[in-house]
Amino acid sequence: MQIAVLCPFMKPVSIGYAEGIIEHLMGLKVKVIVDEQLHAGLENLPLKEQLNVFKTLDSSTDFLICIGGDGSMLQAVTRVKDSGVPILGINTGRLGFLTSLQKESLNKGLEALWEKKYSLIERTLLEVKLGQEQKLLGDFPYALNEISVSRKDSASLISVKVQINHHELTTYWADGLIISTPTGSTGYNLSSGGPILLPGTPALVMTPIAPHNLNIRPLVLPDNSVIQLKVSGREEQHLLSLDSRLVTLPHNTPIHIQKADFSISTIQFDDSAFYNTLREKLFWGLDKRN
Repeated sequence: MQIAVLCPFMKPVSIGYAEGIIEHLMGLKVKVIVDEQLHAGLENLPLKEQLNVFKTLDSSTDFLICIGGDGSMLQAVTRVKDSGVPILGINTGRLGFLTSLQKESLNKGLEALWEKKYSLIERTLLEVKLGQEQKLLGDFPYALNEISVSRKDSASLISVKVQINHHELTTYWADGLIISTPTGSTGYNLSSGGPILLPGTPALVMTPIAPHNLNIRPLVLPDNSVIQLKVSGREEQHLLSLDSRLVTLPHNTPIHIQKADFSISTIQFDDSAFYNTLREKLFWGLDKRN
């Protein structure tokens, strides 16, 4: 068995857990690979020199263990890409919608992993096509949470013209527009007034950010929809974000968004985990009348 370990944000608590996990895995004679950043940061690991370093992952890796919070999981997606390697997230952060294990239940979770007592959640990604500006997106024009457009260098609203499957929908006058997957529905979309979609729901949600028209509301779409955006405004440029990655685009650049032709697998040990997270971390049900 080969397991990759990733710690995108090198915080002391995360590195400490990484060292413990790697030592545990190597004690079980599991082949462990780490990226260059983590390898350099493992100062207290006696077996450090026995580790292999990876730059990209392929199907020879059985799992990727990602240590951190939801932001770390988003970084992990850019390393897994379309390799099909399942991601096990260990939450050392705060909210942890994407991570499967809390740090307090790490040993129990690793035991369940060896015993294959888990399920895989297939998570939709969004793909962005920009025509002549495609090079700005690098080699991974995909997002797990959401694609958004927003204003840049201006306090003025932007205009976002939207077509769905080549049919005109409307023009949003707003600070921006979010197109979210079910995975991302609990992030930027939720904080902007959009609905929560359960993982696995075959849908996308389009949510305006502070729209000027008060009758404009979030719109849920089938996940096979092809969305085209064109942004204009008083300035010459606007921002396009793919999860945590930002690029600047000239106004009137056609932006095509659709479901990617591959998905990302995350490991889940408890079928009720998503509902538990809603209750415990969004404080649903804390009203004493419940």
